[in-house]
Amino acid sequence: MFIEQGVKSENRFWKYIWGSVLLVLASLIGQMLFVAALFYETFTNGTSYPTNNEALMRFFEPNVTLFLILISFVFIMLGVVLVVRYLHHQTFLSVTTARSKVDWNRIIFSFSIWSGITIVSTLFFYFYEPNDFVINFKPIPFVILVIIGILLIPIQTSSEEYIFRGYLMQGFANLSKNKWFPLLMTSLIFGGMHIFNPEVDKIGYIILVYYIGTGLFLGIITLMDEGLELALGFHAANNLVGALLITSDWSAFQTHSIFKDISDPSAGLDVILPVVIIYPILLFIFSKKYNWMNWKEKLSGNI
Repeated sequence: MFIEQGVKSENRFWKYIWGSVLLVLASLIGQMLFVAALFYETFTNGTSYPTNNEALMRFFEPNVTLFLILISFVFIMLGVVLVVRYLHHQTFLSVTTARSKVDWNRIIFSFSIWSGITIVSTLFFYFYEPNDFVINFKPIPFVILVIIGILLIPIQTSSEEYIFRGYLMQGFANLSKNKWFPLLMTSLIFGGMHIFNPEVDKIGYIILVYYIGTGLFLGIITLMDEGLELALGFHAANNLVGALLITSDWSAFQTHSIFKDISDPSAGLDVILPVVIIYPILLFIFSKKYNWMNWKEKLSGNI
């Protein structure tokens, strides 16, 4: 069973606290390149140092900013590998899946189905409210975006999945000896980590319903499927296809995407619809395809 693979007498909860501190340090080390680039630019060109997040996101050309943001997740991912291996003495497979090897078909299926939904829904909103969008496509910057996205966005999304649905899910299981507490805590922390995103400032705290709901959905599919594969595919599709398709002046990623949303930010269908309708439909599809059973035991049972 996936969540039980980290439940060991030697895996005291203090180890997970210490491991989390090490992962934060890995993130800070990864951000040094961004900081160095900022200081170099301000020193050599005499430009003013950005004083807020919005100015920071516009300081460099969008592809450069995206690269500098995403490169820090390479260090985070390396940190996850080292913490799991040397602090907890577990294999990396043990925080990935309960199967004997990673099921790439599951990752591809989840990636494909969410990519399709994202593309269809974006086109729907584009044709339904064309005045809310402009074509943002520029061939050369878009090709560079595709290269950066394919190389680094899966690392970014995977590092988040390994931390929340893998490492911390097992960590809270060590503490609580049940399954509902790790599911709830990782979902709340995952949603809370997005509180500093520019979307929250523009739309309001209501958007945290989407982030926490997404964390809950990813936690459910991880527990029901006994592994991260479906969550890894979904998260990669969400961020990669989203970054390629659409951007806005108030989104976390400023990219050379195909479309740009120029509407006033608001909490509309795109916030509520996934949580209350689309995610339950996906749960139904996954459950039928992979023959999920014993929902109560897998989501709330004791360990």
